[in-house]
Amino acid sequence: MFNATQVKTLQQDSIKWLSFSDGEITIDNIEELRNILRFHEHRYYVESDPVITDFEYDTIFKKLQTFEAANPLCITKDSPTQRVGVGLIKNFPKVQHLVPMLSLDNSYSADDLIDFDRKVRELSGIENIEYCIEPKFDGASISLVYENDTLLKGITRGDGEVGDDITPNIYQIRSIPLKAKLSLFGIEQIEIRGEVLINKSNFAKYNNGLIEEGLPPMANPRNAAAGTLRMKDSTLVAKRNLEAFLYHVSYSFVGKESLEEAKKPIYNLPTTHSGFLEMLWQLGFKSPKKEMKVTHGIAEVIKYINEFEVGRDALPYEIDGMVIKVNDIALQDKLGMTSHHPRWAIAYKFKARQATSKLLAVDFQLGRTGAVTPVAKIAASQVGGVTVTSISIHNEDYIKEKNLKIGDTILIERSGDVIPQIVKSLPELRTGEEKNIEFPTHCPMCNDTLVRPNGEAVWRCVNINCEAQVVERIIHFVSKDAMDIKSFGEANVRKFYTMGIIKNVPSIYKLNDTMFIGIEGFGEKSIVNLIDGIEASKQQPLHRLIYGLGIRYVGENTAKTLVRNIDDIFELSTKNIDELKKMDDVGVKVADSITAFFKNEDNIIMLKHLQALGLQMKSIKKEIAEGGLSGQTFLFTGTLNKLKRSDAEAMVEEKAGKILSGVSSKLNYLVVGEDAGSKLEKAKKIQTINIISEDEFIELVNG
Repeated sequence: MFNATQVKTLQQDSIKWLSFSDGEITIDNIEELRNILRFHEHRYYVESDPVITDFEYDTIFKKLQTFEAANPLCITKDSPTQRVGVGLIKNFPKVQHLVPMLSLDNSYSADDLIDFDRKVRELSGIENIEYCIEPKFDGASISLVYENDTLLKGITRGDGEVGDDITPNIYQIRSIPLKAKLSLFGIEQIEIRGEVLINKSNFAKYNNGLIEEGLPPMANPRNAAAGTLRMKDSTLVAKRNLEAFLYHVSYSFVGKESLEEAKKPIYNLPTTHSGFLEMLWQLGFKSPKKEMKVTHGIAEVIKYINEFEVGRDALPYEIDGMVIKVNDIALQDKLGMTSHHPRWAIAYKFKARQATSKLLAVDFQLGRTGAVTPVAKIAASQVGGVTVTSISIHNEDYIKEKNLKIGDTILIERSGDVIPQIVKSLPELRTGEEKNIEFPTHCPMCNDTLVRPNGEAVWRCVNINCEAQVVERIIHFVSKDAMDIKSFGEANVRKFYTMGIIKNVPSIYKLNDTMFIGIEGFGEKSIVNLIDGIEASKQQPLHRLIYGLGIRYVGENTAKTLVRNIDDIFELSTKNIDELKKMDDVGVKVADSITAFFKNEDNIIMLKHLQALGLQMKSIKKEIAEGGLSGQTFLFTGTLNKLKRSDAEAMVEEKAGKILSGVSSKLNYLVVGEDAGSKLEKAKKIQTINIISEDEFIELVNG
C-alpha cells in the first residue's frame, strides 16, 4: 500500500505533526494529516507493526478531530475520524460483526474526564450519572457469537465492520466456555466483546523458554496475544495459555420460543452494564466483575482511577488504562454513538509505557556464569514514569533479529515490573550514517577468547578467575536463597571487592571486625551484625552451599536432589554423567554442567578451602517418620490460596518427599492451584501422575 519512499516521508511528517499546534492545521494541509493517519492505521491494523505509540497516534488523531469539529464543511466520508481502521488481515474467512466494533474516545487527564461527564449530563438531562469503571485490558480484541447456548464464532476486531473468523483458535482458550446457559436469561443469540491476553506469569515463562532455546524473547504480552490469535495451527495456540476477559454485550436477541413456561428465564435480563458483567460471570465467562466499580459522579470515577493506577503492577495481567461507561443501558441507547465512538463511554489511558528513542551505543557486560550480554545505551526516554537509558539486548542473534544498528531510531516499551525492551528498530528512518554492532571476540574484562557452546546463543568467557565473574559469583553466593548472609548485599560486595577486603568466596570467611573500622556506614552494631551473619552461614545446609556455587542449570530444587544422593559434596566429583542422570530431575545439560564444575581443580581447591574454614560439607540425612512421604515426588502449579508455594514445598521435604522442577514420568503428585498452566495439560497425558487439589495435598501431608 505504501512504498519505501512514502513510508519514510510519512514517518517524518508524523514527527512534524506531533510538534504542531492545533492552530497550524489548514484546509490546504488537512489531507496530508489524514494521509498520515491512514498510514498508521495500515501499519497497526493490517501489518500489526506500528511505528509510533498509541499516545502519539491519539495526539495526531485529536488534532484532526478538533479541526473537523470546528470546520464541519471540511469533513469527508473517508476521513479517519469517520471510520475505524482501513485494512483486513488475510488468510482467515471474513465475518461481518452483528454490531460494528467502534473505538473508544481516549483521555489522558482528569480534565478530559470532567469534560466527558459534562457532555453526558447535558445530553441526558441527568445531573448525577452512575458510571461503571473497569480495567482497559492490554491485549487483542475479539467478538464472540453464541446461538442456542453454544459458541458459534470467534472473530477478530478487523476494521470494526468485518473481522477474521478465528473460531478454531478461540476454542483453545479455556477461559471461554463452549456452552453457556444464556437461555436462562431468555437469550437465543448474543454477541459478546472481550480481550484476549497472556498473563504476566505465563508470558515470563514463555519468554524464559525462548531464551533457554537461544531464541529472542517476545517484546510484550499484547503482541504475543495478537500474534497467537493469527496462528494457523490451533495446537500451537493451546500452548500459549491465552485467556480472555469478556466485558461487553453488544447485541442480544430474546426469541419467543425461549419465553415459554418451560424455558422461562430464572433471572431478569440486566438493565445496567454492571448487571451484564454479573450475568456473564454467573454464566461462566471471565468478566471483570471483581475489578469493576460502580460510582456516582465523575469525582468518584477520578478517585478510583488514581487508586487503581497505583496498584496496576500488582495485577497478574497488563492493563493500559481504565474504561468508564454510563451504567444504565437505556441511557446508553439514548446517548447513542458518533461514527467513531460511543458517547456513553471513554477510555482513560495511564502514563505511556512506549516511546521512541535513539540507540547511541552498545556496551558488553559479563555475568557470573561468564555470559557476555550486550546492553544498548539509548537517549534518555520517559517510559511508564521511569527514565530509561539502558536496555539489555540479550545476545548476538537478538541483535540480528531486531535488525539493530548504532544510530537507529527505536521503539521501546516498559510494561509493569518487566524490564524495558526494544520492540523494534525503524530502518525506514535511517540516514546512512548508522553503524553495525560488532560483537567482541575477546572478553571485555580479562581479554580471554570468548566461546559460543554448540546449540547456545550466548558467547561466554570460560576463565573462572575473570574479575567480572568473581564479583557476580560472590553476590550470588551471599544472596538470600543461597548462603543468606545478613547485611552482605550486592552494594557491600562491590564496595569490599573494590577496597580489596574480599577477593573471592573463601575470603568472606576470613573477615574480622577490625577490617571495617573507619568504613563509612559501618558502625559498631552493623559490623557485629555482618560478622555474626558470616559466622551463622557456616551452618547453612549443604544444598544452599551447592546452589550458592552458581553451577549452571543447578537451581534450588536440583541442589536438594543432589544432596539427597550424596554423603558429602566431594562425592559429586566421583560421579559420571550417567550416574547423575539417574537422579530425579537431572537431565543431560545439568549433568554435563555438574561434571564440568567438579572436574575443575581450582573449584575443588576452593571447596577444600571452605571446608577448612568451617562450612557444612556433609549431607544431613533426615530420619523418615512413619507415614512420611519418602520416595514420593511433588510439583506445584497455579496459585495456592491457603499456603505459600515455599511453605508447601517445605512441608513435603520435612516428610522426606522430593520437589521436582518439571512434569515427567518421575512425578507422583501434581498439586493444582488456581490458573494452572501447561504443567497440568502435560500431566494429564501421563497416567501415573496423581493430580490433586491444594486441600487434598494438605490432607495427604497431614497423614
